[in-house]
Amino acid sequence: MKTCYLFPGQGAQYPGMGKDFYETSKAVRELFQLASDATSTDLKKLLFSGSEEELKQTRNTQLAVALVGAAAALSAREHGLVAAGCAGFSVGEWPALAEAGVVSLADMFSLVGERGRLMDEAGRRSGGSTMSAVLSLAPEAIEAAIAAAGLTRVWVANYNSPAQSVISGAEADVAAAELAVKAAGAKRAIRLKVSGAFHSPIMAYARDGFAERIADVEFRDPRIALFSNVTGAAVSSGAEAKKLAVEQIVSPVRWIDEEKAIAAAGFGRCVETGPGTVLAGLWKALGGEIPCLPCGTLDAIASISL
Repeated sequence: MKTCYLFPGQGAQYPGMGKDFYETSKAVRELFQLASDATSTDLKKLLFSGSEEELKQTRNTQLAVALVGAAAALSAREHGLVAAGCAGFSVGEWPALAEAGVVSLADMFSLVGERGRLMDEAGRRSGGSTMSAVLSLAPEAIEAAIAAAGLTRVWVANYNSPAQSVISGAEADVAAAELAVKAAGAKRAIRLKVSGAFHSPIMAYARDGFAERIADVEFRDPRIALFSNVTGAAVSSGAEAKKLAVEQIVSPVRWIDEEKAIAAAGFGRCVETGPGTVLAGLWKALGGEIPCLPCGTLDAIASISL
């Protein structure tokens, strides 16, 4: 059956994630060492001995989630579950790039470490920025409510599902937008515990710094199907992947469009390779007959028939 890996993003993390992969696979232990060497960070210690607060720091979270996503994919392959395509949500797009052969694993970990550092710094430089999840209101209605309120420093950052989006921007504008979307019919607006307004123009500092860092890194053409957060469509070349990797930092995650593109590409199933079940839930919310199965633990992988 044609399988697409989906790699989760920041917010899916939890202490101890990936430990079953680490304990049972020599290749995963080597992957942890590669990631630690590439980032000068003891990632085994962070994941298995660090505190929840340490893991929540953006510069740590992005590395940890990318590593466990890559470890889940490696373990899935060891069990015979091989991908014909892949996609990732926000930082999850980086293990997808590695899985598609666009970047090396060493470059992937090094770049994710720099991405997390720059996005954390951009949040601190913003003078106060945040994100909020909006429930039970269509994305176009959220955009209309923001425009009607005359707010210019808040944007839809994540198009998660027809009934769930995330807004991102300056704290005052996000607070005003929360009131506006509730007045427009949103069931709830839930402030997220993040260090900045990710996937918005407020991340321009991070985008510019990352563009310099990524300039000399080799990006190869995808060897399997690869889908983009920025466009919601398949990526055609390494050059396009590099450009999109930079723009993704300030662009919304068009996950609804991406899911539709994956569903139209002939896959028989998706598996969520990484911690949690967020992406499986979003896939289910979109509807359709193609299943998305959690694949973030050994038990979950073992339960999937090949």
